Amino acid sequence: MIRLLNKWVRRKDGATAIEFSMLFMPYLLISLGIIELSLMFLSASLVEGATDSAARLIKTGKVQQTSGDPEQMFRDALCDFATVLVDCNDMIIEVTTINSYSDFSDPTYDSDGNLVPQPFDPGGSNSKVIIRVAYRYQMITPLVGPLLNGPGGSTLFMSTIVMQSEPYEFQGGA
Repeated sequence: MIRLLNKWVRRKDGATAIEFSMLFMPYLLISLGIIELSLMFLSASLVEGATDSAARLIKTGKVQQTSGDPEQMFRDALCDFATVLVDCNDMIIEVTTINSYSDFSDPTYDSDGNLVPQPFDPGGSNSKVIIRVAYRYQMITPLVGPLLNGPGGSTLFMSTIVMQSEPYEFQGGA
């Protein structure tokens, strides 16, 4: 009996399978974490690019001179740019005018940490405008999200642009 037990202890046939089973879970977590972070940074880049693209409509006065709803035109421009990975309905938009570049206020947040927007005001010709777009990115993998971002597993992206609109209302001259 002791000989059989010694023979069983010395065998190394399943050592690779045991080592693989011990390393599989950490490897899986690292791989999923890399993919999840890549998707998160891609979404942040999309929100930033969409904000920049839509802000151009305010800068050139196209939003201010529209016959329709200016806020809807701005939101449509955001949604046209960010079509993948970002749910356009979850974007919170704040567009307000300021008197000077040093005269802006910090964003306000509710108790859940979401942006509370001011009324949509793109200003007029030569107006100084601050544009904020907030998007709460929810992690896709339920295992990695809480490890990276805490119990909620979500991250708030905030894209901010401060600019002066162009003088699109010309007086005409000789």
